[in-house]
Amino acid sequence: MRINKLELTNFRSYPSLTLELKPGVITFIGDNGSGKTNIAESLIYLSFLASHRVANNVPLISLGAQQAIIRAEIERDSRVLQIDLEINANKANRARINSNPTRSQREILGACQIVYFSPEDLDLVRGEPGGRRDFLDRLLITRTPRLAGVISDYERVVKQRNALLKTRSSASALVPWNEQLIKFGAQLTSERIALVEALNPCVSKNYANLNEVKPASISYKCSTEGVSNNFENNMSVLSKRLEEVAYQEIERGVSLIGPHRDDLHLQIGDFPAKGYASHGESWSMAISLRIGSFNLLKSEGSEPILILDDVFAELDTSRRHQLMSATQLAEQTIITTAVESDLPTELLTQKYYVTAGVVKKGKE
Repeated sequence: MRINKLELTNFRSYPSLTLELKPGVITFIGDNGSGKTNIAESLIYLSFLASHRVANNVPLISLGAQQAIIRAEIERDSRVLQIDLEINANKANRARINSNPTRSQREILGACQIVYFSPEDLDLVRGEPGGRRDFLDRLLITRTPRLAGVISDYERVVKQRNALLKTRSSASALVPWNEQLIKFGAQLTSERIALVEALNPCVSKNYANLNEVKPASISYKCSTEGVSNNFENNMSVLSKRLEEVAYQEIERGVSLIGPHRDDLHLQIGDFPAKGYASHGESWSMAISLRIGSFNLLKSEGSEPILILDDVFAELDTSRRHQLMSATQLAEQTIITTAVESDLPTELLTQKYYVTAGVVKKGKE
């Protein structure tokens, strides 16, 4: 998979930008604030319908503009798709595939598959469970785009159910929302557990390849005992548990069970990574999660684009080489960096120089 052409209109610092891109490694070099990460962010947004930097759409739209547009020509298996995404601050986004309007922006999910690694990924190791749940859900969507609907439906149900619990609504009013919580929660839990089981060997192998002494592994930490990668089993477990906590939920005004309370457990040696991993071990785990994701998708027949956003300056030689090896597996890799000398000298790359929102191609 690769991006042949990228056009941005009123996206972040770019009133208008057109890039013709080739396969292989492409590097955008520029000072902090020059706009290089905005290019990576546009592709990440196209892939997940969400930014890795901000929680809402407003910062993505150039000041004074009403909307931002991302247009990409994507080639995969000799097939070319043009995806147009209109980002709006106060209304639903609109999307087109080959100039044909879609009923929902979610229909473009899967068209552009991306695995990205950025400095913020240290939060996967050190941060709160929400970031790790989001990591799993984005990988689920990349792997199986239809699950975006399940995730969205589950989040909607939890929000509505919490609103009813806060107002101490009657048990009968909760019944339909309980049923949906169980159905969507059971499915999301089973999919996450299956994903973690498939991803764990990839993470362990990547971590070992970084010459770390201790072994690393990941597992799914569920707030409800007895769940598994089996949907029917999870329906039964969640249904029973929901009855048991009914009184507590009304007293506290919040949904106490379900995958919104779960976590991805990261283990290094005999201890959890969070709170015990050194700075270097944390970087190694973050790299292993991302490159392990890339390896898993590739082993299952996908050809994701790899994005390395401003990370080489943070890494030592062995960790840089681990990322280098991943770029050789990807049909297209996009790198951003503030300092050209931070790039490995042996990296063969097409270079673009970014200054104040202006992008100029370097000499071949």
